[in-house]
Amino acid sequence: MAHTGGDLAIVGARLRTNTGEDRGATAMLIRDGRIAVIGGDDAIRSPAAEHGIPVRDLAGATVTPGLFDSHTHPHWAADVTAGVDLGGLHTVAELREALAAEHERLPEGAWLRGWNLEYEPFAETGMRGDLLAEVAPGRPVALICYDLHTALGTAPALAAAGITGPRDFDDASEVVVDEAGRPTGELREPTAYNLLFDAAPKPSHDAERDALRDMLRTLAASGLTGGAIMDGKDRTVELLAELEDRGELDHRLTVHHWHAVGDTDDDVARVIAGKDRRGRLWQTGAIKLFSDGVIDTGTAWLHTADACGDGRVSFWPDWNRYGEVVRAYHDAGMLIATHAVGDYAVSRVLEVYASLPRREGLPFHSIEHLEVLSDADVEQLRGSGVTASMQPLHMQWRSADHSDTWAVRLGEGRDSTGYRVRDVLDAGVTLTLGSDWPVAQFDPRLGMAWARGRHTPGDAAAPVFEPEQRLSGEEALLAYTLWPARARGHADRGVLAVGAVADLTVWGTDPVEAGPDELPDVPIRLTVVDGRVVHEG
Repeated sequence: MAHTGGDLAIVGARLRTNTGEDRGATAMLIRDGRIAVIGGDDAIRSPAAEHGIPVRDLAGATVTPGLFDSHTHPHWAADVTAGVDLGGLHTVAELREALAAEHERLPEGAWLRGWNLEYEPFAETGMRGDLLAEVAPGRPVALICYDLHTALGTAPALAAAGITGPRDFDDASEVVVDEAGRPTGELREPTAYNLLFDAAPKPSHDAERDALRDMLRTLAASGLTGGAIMDGKDRTVELLAELEDRGELDHRLTVHHWHAVGDTDDDVARVIAGKDRRGRLWQTGAIKLFSDGVIDTGTAWLHTADACGDGRVSFWPDWNRYGEVVRAYHDAGMLIATHAVGDYAVSRVLEVYASLPRREGLPFHSIEHLEVLSDADVEQLRGSGVTASMQPLHMQWRSADHSDTWAVRLGEGRDSTGYRVRDVLDAGVTLTLGSDWPVAQFDPRLGMAWARGRHTPGDAAAPVFEPEQRLSGEEALLAYTLWPARARGHADRGVLAVGAVADLTVWGTDPVEAGPDELPDVPIRLTVVDGRVVHEG
């Protein structure tokens, strides 16, 4: 089925072009999904009428290039968020109450799924499935933590998955057991917890496809026009292609294939062979790898051990193997993104990246998260050509008194080295922002607000974390528009210019001039992808 972009005329707008040009322009004409003309209202109305193109009078609303989430998991989120949201529940008693209510609602035989689980309820006991089992007797309960790095299952769920004791994995994943060797229910990292979720009932093909379609439309309602999928698999590509064939794809997406530590040379060759798969709105040719885990579970790779003595182990048993697969993907012309939360992980990934030969005409690779950085790490980033893909929004789980698990693990004073977006930007590094949805909220207005204010938006009493790291309004917008386009080598994205793709976000007021506390409530009037209105608020 042939696909074409939409035709649209916009007048009466304020344009933030990201080009420094067309400052007096108030209108644009879009033909076949690309911007054809930018100018004044009268200059647009005439050709629009000539070609029978509908005209939208925006009555002073602000138009920016479409917002792009540089780190997201919509396919995964469509599955994970099908359960009960456990976010904000800080005690085991609160969890029991929520799970008991879900148990009563579910039909007999169904699994009880939950997401957004926090670590704090288990600070004294450790994560144990038996603490929750009695509220859903006989029913498999499978919960996943907000960071997607740890899961918790009750005995019926573990039994269904065949998890009876410790296992050896190719990476740093772990089935946590007690002193007697019995599983506690805690499963660290995806290779371990996928044993649990793979045993749960699966949706039908149509249900899975439609859930992904609806998830992408939900993202579009927040002003997002696209994103980088960081957990891509063949199934993801198949569903995107099918949605586009059905005329139901409303997002522009880059799929990063997830490379697991245990993947073989044959797996690498298979992924490389499929690197040129693409549609009009989606493309492959990108890779996602892990170098470490997360700070909260002691699996981040740090320069010095955390307060619990953890944090000195790579996700890869053989770090040389990481370098081998990075080189293979690099030589194949693919774009690589590496998860590195800990400061030492960032440093080691930068060393590998620095060993790669130049590729003329192709963008260079990214590091994802960079949650903590020493001064030496910031200097190592300078001049590296690496894109720093960061999520200041994740600071929402920090506490003013440093009692949160992240701060406790890092130890006194080290939490102040977190989310150094200003230092990274001042070092001349390309910065992009994202959500890591469903780890954190997908709404880019909230993401920009945290990057600018570094506190809970709208809460006058909220602590401000490292205020010297705040971004300006324009910088936060660029990190969701122009900078991710440049980082991916796209000259026709992230700008409002003749010839650029017509991915637009239309705001009720200027997002740069709105304060960080106001930004999450700024209305999204329109979201336009490929010249088609995919959301109207």
